[in-house]
Amino acid sequence: MAQASQEFGEWPLKRLMTAVIGSGPKSADDMSREQAREAFQRILAGEPDETTLGAFWLANRWKRNNPEELAAYTDVMLEESVVTAEPDADPVDCGANYDGKHSSAVLGVGAGLVAAAAGTPVVVHSGDRVPTQKATAYKHVLDDLGVRTDLEPTESADMVDETGFGFYYQPAFNPGIQDLYERRDQMGVRTFVNTIETVANPANADVHLGSFYHLAFAKKMTDLLKGSERLEFSRAIFFQGMEGYDDIRPGYTKVAEWDADDGTGEESFEDYEIETAEYGMEMESEDLAVDDVTADSASITADVLSGERDDHFADAIALNGAFRMYARQDVDSLEDGLEQARAVIADGSAEAVLEDLRSF
Repeated sequence: MAQASQEFGEWPLKRLMTAVIGSGPKSADDMSREQAREAFQRILAGEPDETTLGAFWLANRWKRNNPEELAAYTDVMLEESVVTAEPDADPVDCGANYDGKHSSAVLGVGAGLVAAAAGTPVVVHSGDRVPTQKATAYKHVLDDLGVRTDLEPTESADMVDETGFGFYYQPAFNPGIQDLYERRDQMGVRTFVNTIETVANPANADVHLGSFYHLAFAKKMTDLLKGSERLEFSRAIFFQGMEGYDDIRPGYTKVAEWDADDGTGEESFEDYEIETAEYGMEMESEDLAVDDVTADSASITADVLSGERDDHFADAIALNGAFRMYARQDVDSLEDGLEQARAVIADGSAEAVLEDLRSF
């Protein structure tokens, strides 16, 4: 298990269940920051029995964690499990849902390579068939493309600096969370671990790009980032991605953008919409569906980067690449980013990044 503290306070999970969070979704109380911290320290140390841990996770799901609880869990994860390796580049941290996609193509690999070719370094991170969906994530598409993914954190940082794109593998950089795999698998439903692992930030990036299912959750995530004593993101963009992943939806996508300092010393938070039709992209979600998510995502990525495809997938990868450039503020608008994205595909620069990754 993780290197977790063996000295605990007065709040074993069973007591938290009976005294605070376990009375049901309507009457349960929120935990204090100290209680949430102690709970996750005990979990990482392997102290709770399986029945108590499962009940605790389910009670958290019923009552819904507030940002303070999520920030406390995140800080314990960062203190006691996460191994960071910071590249010289300052990449965009792309923290998609680790349990992956099961029906539409994963566009983030192609988008990240396009952004990297245009000068925006990108970091992605995932595990391997993470519960609950155990579906296709970044690792599986990269594996199918012939890119090495079983990397130690320092190798991942080197990959970023050498190619502009880096993959961090959860079992290597977040072993405490990896140790919870079997218990998470037995739950059958998502837990708060599915939320906090996406903001592990193994590269110590300054900008985070994440996804959500509902706008209210985006505000909760930005409050998590603000409430954490360990995370140091100064800017984050969350959007309602396809299947909860970090791929812009065809049609209409809700976006939430947060800056710790908007240039006047004040924090800013705004939400807006992206409509793909405004960029000349007439497509629906069904147009990006695939039969074999892993194999098809890899082959589509390779074909788009080589210029062999000029279709809805090519448009979607270019738009998502542009969004990564915009997230890091390397372009002033998505229109500018799209122009750069299409240029690096056309001149072979994006395909060259993929070849560099394959030879890393």
